[in-house]
Amino acid sequence: MLPFLEVIRDGQEHNIQDIINQLAIRYNLTQDERYQRSPNSTNIVFNNKIGWTKTHLKNAKLIENPRRGIVKISERGLQVLTENPLRIDMRYLSRYPEYVTFRMASRVLPAEDEVVDHTTVDIVPLMRNTLTPFELLEQSYQEIRNDLADDLLEQVLSCSPQFFEQMVIDLLISMGYGGSRQDAGQAIGQSHDGGVDGIIKEDKLGLDEIYIQAKRWNKTTVGRPDVQNFVGSLVGRRAIKGIFITTSDFSRDAQEYVRGIDKKVILINGKELTQLMIDHGIGVTDITSYILKRVDTDYFTEE
Repeated sequence: MLPFLEVIRDGQEHNIQDIINQLAIRYNLTQDERYQRSPNSTNIVFNNKIGWTKTHLKNAKLIENPRRGIVKISERGLQVLTENPLRIDMRYLSRYPEYVTFRMASRVLPAEDEVVDHTTVDIVPLMRNTLTPFELLEQSYQEIRNDLADDLLEQVLSCSPQFFEQMVIDLLISMGYGGSRQDAGQAIGQSHDGGVDGIIKEDKLGLDEIYIQAKRWNKTTVGRPDVQNFVGSLVGRRAIKGIFITTSDFSRDAQEYVRGIDKKVILINGKELTQLMIDHGIGVTDITSYILKRVDTDYFTEE
């Protein structure tokens, strides 16, 4: 927040995009850092942080918005800079009644024992270590998803080999493989020590075939020999594509092996399996959803 104010300390009107660019230079961001996007959206992380910084400063009356996309430092903001603070953060802004009112809406205020002396605190770039409300939502979503994946894997490990076989079929169909359930059921049906082996259509037209093997293992890591045997089965069937699914994980040797062969073999471990199940609605059900909205600036454009 302090660098934001310093960029516009000349009292002139500034375009928000120019401010973003100047701050990116100030923080020595690489191209990847500058345009890094949030995991579950198309939002650019740095732009989002600057946007929320503007929101906090505006509600503390340190900056003004003369018109859309334009920012100007206020008299209060200029006064703050004359105090030479080492850092401006949410605790610092809580000295202003307008900001307290703004934060009360989200119930996020600094605790009494968290008040710090702003004249002695070390300089820490707020842009890098403070999460915006959007990022907090993303983080919470990811934590819930990871917990769900753990619970899901536990359920998968407790099911019977026959159910596991059917679950794999359901997942592949939901991903667009195998044509119909009937086609997939006929293609996959040979059980081998708790896993499944078989051939499934790559698409609904059956333009190509993919060989499938799955191992419902708990802690045993699938090593290179198992993967080599799988690739050998591809050669015997004149197949060029395969998917090896396990509820455990693959050894490094196994992963390096598939990268060096001419067959197209995809390895899916337990973590990836549960993520695919969540993405495609296998073994999970929706409980609630949230739609995030933003201002439609085009609507407010007057001809």
